[in-house]
Amino acid sequence: MVTLGLVVAQFNERVTAPMAEAAREAAAERDAVIADELAVPGAYDSPLAADRLARRDGIDAVAVVGAIVTGDTEHDRVIADATAAKLTDVSLDRDTPVTFGVSGPGMSGAEARERIDKGADAVDAAIDLAEELQ
Repeated sequence: MVTLGLVVAQFNERVTAPMAEAAREAAAERDAVIADELAVPGAYDSPLAADRLARRDGIDAVAVVGAIVTGDTEHDRVIADATAAKLTDVSLDRDTPVTFGVSGPGMSGAEARERIDKGADAVDAAIDLAEELQ
């Protein structure tokens, strides 16, 4: 059985709350356990939480869910790029799979709501990778 950590960004909660629920359901369907779940303000804040979970004994993988919607500037792209890079660093530094279930950038809120399944996809990827690497 795979034991997971789950990081859930609270910004755009109309999207991220259902993403987190999809993640929990996917874990249950795969007989994985979410040992701990951390809420963070936004996707940009997720690398530190993912790192803390990846350090814990017994955590096989960490799934991160969030939604980055577009605004009037390129801020969404900056946030997405920085978040993806730092989550990759956590995965490599901790030798623990950290999956990126963050939708965006460049999406409207409506487009983000259409991608709620990314929460389940992140958990499925985390489980698959943890099983492959064990």
